[in-house]
Amino acid sequence: MLPEELRGRALRSARKRGISLGEMVRESMSAYLETSRRESLEDADSFLSDDETFKGKTPKDVSAKHDQYLYGSDLP
Repeated sequence: MLPEELRGRALRSARKRGISLGEMVRESMSAYLETSRRESLEDADSFLSDDETFKGKTPKDVSAKHDQYLYGSDLP
C-alpha cells in the first residue's frame, strides 16, 4: 500500500519512537485530518482567511486604542 521507500522511512521513525507502524500511521492521519479541518474552517471564515494587510499610515496609538478606531469613540 505504501511505496517501499516511504514505508522504510516510516518504519525507522516508528522504531525510534518505540511505536508500531500502525500507531504512527493512525497518529499521522489524525494530525493531518485535524490540520485539514482547521484549514477548512479558516477558509470558511472570511476574517480568518483574509490575507490582506493595510499598508498606509496608522496612528501611533492604534494598538492601545484599536477598539475606538474600529468601533467608534463612544467606548470608555
